Amino acid sequence: MTDKIEIDADIVRQAAEFLSAARDKGELVAVAESCTAGLLAATLTAVPGCSDVFERGFVTYSNAAKSEMLGVPYWLIEKHGAVSEDVARAMAGGALTHSNASLAVAVTGIAGPDGGTPEKPVGLVHFAAGRPEGPMHHERVVFGDLGRAEVRRRSVERALSMLRSLV
Repeated sequence: MTDKIEIDADIVRQAAEFLSAARDKGELVAVAESCTAGLLAATLTAVPGCSDVFERGFVTYSNAAKSEMLGVPYWLIEKHGAVSEDVARAMAGGALTHSNASLAVAVTGIAGPDGGTPEKPVGLVHFAAGRPEGPMHHERVVFGDLGRAEVRRRSVERALSMLRSLV
């Protein structure tokens, strides 16, 4: 397989920096992942001592999982598609609702190589991050058709950046 996923040492360093800042402020974090399929949680938990900050992770690859585990309304997925701002926001909100976290981030996108359309191309990823009381921040990024592994790696990096901006 040529699209091998590895946890990048530089991204683990970024995760460690985030975890340290979050620890200093007494934060707990939850992640809701679709296209990254647990890679964000794996990156955070690659850092020794992460358990005092990393509260839990939700890998909700299917639409049913998004609805069942995070409470994303199925009609929302049908109306906007799983790869959308609305669903990313609902995923992050659901991660906060279904955890004890004070911060959450959600990632939903099309890593490829298949699944893209002209409206939603391969490499499109929606992110949402926020707190229980406060605004839910959203970012829409089109990384491009860089290969599945690279889209997932860059998505983890962007999700960590969003979390860092909250602490």
